[in-house]
This record gives sequence, C-alpha cells and structure tokens, in this order.
Amino acid sequence: MAIPKRRAKSAAPEAPTLPSSDELIRYYREMLLIRRFEEKAGQMYGMGLIGGFCHLYIGQEAVVVGVQSAMDSRDSVITSYRDHGHMLACGMDAKGVMAELTGRRGGYSKGKGGSMHMFSREKKFYGGHGIVGAQVPIGAGLGFAHKYSKDGGFNACYFGDGAVNQGQVYETFNMAALWKLPVLFIIENNKYAMGTAQARSSAGELYQRGSAYGIPGRQVNGMDVLDVRAAALEAVEHIRDGNGPVILEMKTYRYRGHSMSDPAKYRTKEEVNKMRSESDPIDNLKKLLLEQGIADEEALKVVDREVKDIVTEAAEFATQSPEPDPSELWTDVLVES
Repeated sequence: MAIPKRRAKSAAPEAPTLPSSDELIRYYREMLLIRRFEEKAGQMYGMGLIGGFCHLYIGQEAVVVGVQSAMDSRDSVITSYRDHGHMLACGMDAKGVMAELTGRRGGYSKGKGGSMHMFSREKKFYGGHGIVGAQVPIGAGLGFAHKYSKDGGFNACYFGDGAVNQGQVYETFNMAALWKLPVLFIIENNKYAMGTAQARSSAGELYQRGSAYGIPGRQVNGMDVLDVRAAALEAVEHIRDGNGPVILEMKTYRYRGHSMSDPAKYRTKEEVNKMRSESDPIDNLKKLLLEQGIADEEALKVVDREVKDIVTEAAEFATQSPEPDPSELWTDVLVES
C-alpha cells in the first residue's frame, strides 16, 4: 500500500523539494560526523575504554540524517541499541555521547546506561533500547502523547529487519492504525539480523507488513540521503495531516559486524567492498557536491578537519570525565508521585 498523495485532480505533478546548497553540505557534515564518531568508538572499544556491547552505525548514516531533515523540534525519536548515529543526528553533544559509551559521569545517562541506553529529554530522544523491538510500542506511546497534547509532533520510531518479526511490533501496528497515531515507523533493513540474512528470515516485503492494518508503506534506497529525505517528507506530510502512521523500509547496509564482538564471517569481503565502492552514502554525496560545484575539495577537507576535531574533543572529554560516584547507584531508578 503506497502513501496516498494529496493533490487536486486538476493540479500538475509537484516538483520535488530540492535542498539548498547549505543543506546538502549540512547532510554531508552530519553523515561524516557519525562515521568518524563511530570509527573512534570502535578504536576505543578495542583499547578497552568502552565496555559491554557496542553496535556501530557505519554505512547506515543516510537513513537517520535523511529522516531527521524532514523533522522539527516538535517531534520525538526512539530507536534500538544501534543508536549513536541517531543521537548525533538529533543534535546531542558528541562529548556527552562518548562519555556515556565509556561509562563516565559526563555521559547523557551519567555513565549508567552505556552504549545502548542513553536519553535526552531536551532533544526529545527517548533511547536507545537493548531489548529487540521493545522500543516500537514505546514509540506508539510517544505518538499517543503527541496526539493527546495536540502539539503537532510525531514520533520517529526506528527498528531493524530482525525486530520486524517480533510480535509486539504487530500489536503496535494494530493500535497505531486503530487510533491513527502520528508515528513514522522506520525499518532499517541492513540485510542481516545479527548473522542471519534478511532473505532467510523474513517472508514477503517488509514495507508491506502494515498493509493488513491499512498502514501505507514504501521501500526506500537507504544509502542515498536525498532519497531518504524525499520519502520522509512525503510520509511526514501524511502523518501531520492526521492520517495515522506510515512505514518506510530503508534498504541500507552496515559495514561492520552486528556488534564489535561479531567478526561477520557470514558474508564475504567482496560483498562489503562492493557496497562500499558503489553505494557509500557519504562518498556519493561528496561526488554530487563536487560535480554540481557546490563545494570543492578544499572546502570538504575543512569539513573533515572540523569533524575530526569534534570527535577528538569528545574522546578526550570521555576519558577525562570521572566515573559515577557509588552514591548514584539508586538514583534515576524510581519516581514517587
């Protein structure tokens, strides 16, 4: 079921809304920040500075940057444990994110949440959730809160191709459709649910999983930030008009293993190299910027240096920030009303 387009019968087809040169450079910068941040996080994990699990977003940057470009300050975000990129795209400070990864007091959850569980009420980012699919019903709850308060916002709920087979996802689809909740369900299909190929674990097309409930869906090239943005703008218009939820299946790819402990031997190096050489979202946008004369090599080198400085500063802050005091053990656990 495609997303219905609102257009008068006599109206000519609408031209796509093209981003400005400044916006294109901003998308490049945001994707590059995520890439460099995740590369640094991988290095710090290897040095033993980050404990527990660590799921990197390298390769999938176009998804969250493209979707966030269609959102505004009214909207909220929730996602799974592969969440660092979403935090940065929401405008959360790289220092606070990295400090949380290293379990330090300066982190967004005061060093008690780690890689998979950090939040920012200020940025309307509600996690980071370690249980597969658990964030989906919470996303519907956030959508309900937007509708109840009539604030004009919606919830962007991200989950993977592995989570899409969880029963709670379909309970959520039913409720969201029944109540016409303002939720954008984003399936980040990176082809592998841990080590199992999506084609071996999921029957049918994932973007059609809401069709039984009347939820429109669309499949999108999740390796192209402009394709993602165009699809997100269309979906957001549908949601803000009060028509209920939309599903976008982002066909994307992660270059690293499921987590830092995964050697990813279930796929060939040739497969990964082919995706990197032909479909890398950052390289392809860089090529567009250069070909269109929007930026030259020197300008993009400046962006790269600025991003590296941010990441270096974040790593230094994270290693220098003190660990949580033992007295913090029972704080932020229970709220009495």
